[in-house]
Parts: sequence; structure tokens; C-alpha cells
Amino acid sequence: MAERPAPIEYGELNILYQDENYVAIDKPSGLLVHRSFLDKHETQFAMQMLRDQIGQHVFPVHRLDRPTSGVLLFALSSEAARDMNQLFIDGTITKRYLALVRGFAPESVFLDKPLKEELDKIADKFADQDKAAQEAQTQFNCLYQATLPIPIGKYPTVRYSLVECFPKTGRKHQIRRHLKHLSLPIIGDVNHGDNQHNQFFREHFSLRRLMLFASALSFVHPYNNELITIKAPLGDAMLNICKQLGWPEQEEDY
Repeated sequence: MAERPAPIEYGELNILYQDENYVAIDKPSGLLVHRSFLDKHETQFAMQMLRDQIGQHVFPVHRLDRPTSGVLLFALSSEAARDMNQLFIDGTITKRYLALVRGFAPESVFLDKPLKEELDKIADKFADQDKAAQEAQTQFNCLYQATLPIPIGKYPTVRYSLVECFPKTGRKHQIRRHLKHLSLPIIGDVNHGDNQHNQFFREHFSLRRLMLFASALSFVHPYNNELITIKAPLGDAMLNICKQLGWPEQEEDY
């Protein structure tokens, strides 16, 4: 049996925002939000790492998939968590993602496509397997496009787009599944993506992550009514890829 690769050791978390009620971090791709029996070998989790870093308990108010990086918000009390959760339930929080996808995305498209819940064979063993599809809506805007003179499959060139994504609902893997439905799979998505293009990015860009970034979170603060916008950087690795695709090289351009 092949040996399991050693877990990645994450350093101190980058805190993007903090007040007396909430704290937000830039979650690295690959880091779990909290402990899970599905990943028993993992030793680091964003929730525990942040608790140890700031010296107090934190309460998750939303989630990011393990391979997704970017803005992850926690509350500093159960009451603050309850009040922020209500904003998510009410749909008054704006979540902005950036996704690098295969193909040329349309300038703007609003997708209203219900999704059947994706169930895990182990964790959801006793869940309702015939649950009806749930409402799912996402707004997509194309920011940049690129063509590379490299043949992959039956095409002489490859096309990519950087897409701005605003999910209006919060279904599991919603952005990934909606982009797949639009024939715009996210690069690095092993479950809903294009394996040929995933391999191309591994070989040519040394890329081994899902190219989905939770770039911003905006909400009206439940206690002082201020509009709060928390942003996470794309990072040097992604900006280098953007440069090679002929797109802007500075964080402020995204």
C-alpha cells in the first residue's frame, strides 16, 4: 500500500478583519475548517488554529470547501454567531468568488438551476437519498479571457476565463456544479472538472489546487449597522498564472 503523503503544515493564519464580535481569516486551499471523521489523519483545522492564535473560542458562521481559499468568517460568541447566521439565512450577505475556468464564459449569465444534494457515502449513509432538488441560483460575470496556442484533445488552442461568481443560495459545491452545467469547469476540480486541463495546469503551471477563491464577503454589521467588506488576496501563485495568461498582474485589478 502506498504511503499517505505527509500533511501540509500551515503557519500562522492571515487575519483579514477583527472586531469585538467577529474575526475573518484568509483560509488557505487544502485546510479543513474543522475536525472531521472523514479526514482522521489531518492534524490542523482553521477553527482550532484561529482559536489558539487569538486565545479565545471562535464559532463558525459559514463554511468553505477544503480546496477553496479565501474569506472565512467566525463569530467570537454564540450570540454573535446566531445573529450573523440570520444574515446568511436572510440572504443579505454578498459572497464574491473568482474562478479560473476552461472555455470562454459569456459576459454575464444568471443561472437558476436547482441542485440535488450531494451525499457522502459515509457521512450521509442514513440521509434521505431521494430528497428533492433544492433551489440554487448564481450570477456569473466574465472578467478576462485568454487563448493559448497549445493543442489539448481535438482543439488546436485552449481557452480560459476568469469568472466572477455571486451565489444567491448556498448549496454544496454550488459554484462548481453550476459552472460545469455551463460547460465552464473550474481548473483543478477533480470531481466536476476537466482532467486534461487539470493535468495541463499541473504540468505547465505547477498548479495542484482548485482555482476557486472566496475573494470578498460584504454585510451590514448586525451591531453597528456599518457596511463591512472583507477581501482576501489571490496570492502570488495565482497572480503569476494571470500574468502568463496576459491578464493584469496586481491584486487591485481583481
